[in-house]
Amino acid sequence: MNQTIAQNLRVLAIVPAYNEEITIQSVVQEIVDKVPGIVVCVVNDGSYDNTADVAKKSGAVVISHPFNMGIGAAVQTGFIYAIRNNFDVAVQVDADGQHDPSFIMKMVSDLTQMNADVVSGSRFIKKGGYKSSFLRRIGIVIFEIINRLVVGQKITDSTSGFRAFSKRAIVFLADKYPEDYPEPEVLIILKKNGYKVIEIPVEMRNRQGGQSSIKGYKSLHYMAKVILAILMQSVKREAK
Repeated sequence: MNQTIAQNLRVLAIVPAYNEEITIQSVVQEIVDKVPGIVVCVVNDGSYDNTADVAKKSGAVVISHPFNMGIGAAVQTGFIYAIRNNFDVAVQVDADGQHDPSFIMKMVSDLTQMNADVVSGSRFIKKGGYKSSFLRRIGIVIFEIINRLVVGQKITDSTSGFRAFSKRAIVFLADKYPEDYPEPEVLIILKKNGYKVIEIPVEMRNRQGGQSSIKGYKSLHYMAKVILAILMQSVKREAK
């Protein structure tokens, strides 16, 4: 992102976090170091560890849910904060250290220069970096086929949680962000309502701490439920 864009836009990083005290300090600091002028909002989703305290000491704005409400509710809270504080762009970043903040400037630049509503980072456009498990990669290919059939666009990484959103998209999603499987579902919702979604290549890393709750044969259950959720979204009417 060039200096002109950086100076003219207010950018918020939304970091949904649940029991991420091991990684949250390094995640916040890396975002701030690599994206000068950005504000980091950590949405502490009912953690029972020291995630909130560590995030505050790291310089982030912290909003805490009273109990765990899920990734969808956490990101939606971040969008509401972005609206109330007049941010122009919101960037969703995972709290586990998988996302490299050095790509944020490129994402925001493409968002504005290509007049897009969402720029989604994909680990599958180019080779390199962490790709996730074999079963999950199969699922992502299936999601790609379904997305192409439902909305007519190829999305190579529909489960990516590394995305930049325009102000127009923020306002829309603050009211209509899905709760259960938000990353793949939200693309269907946005496309059905006329929003422009693009992908750019990014590299992702292994988790810096903790363990994924979706692994092994749980991936198959996850894939089945996500496919059902996508199909349900595809038959819904456009939001008003």
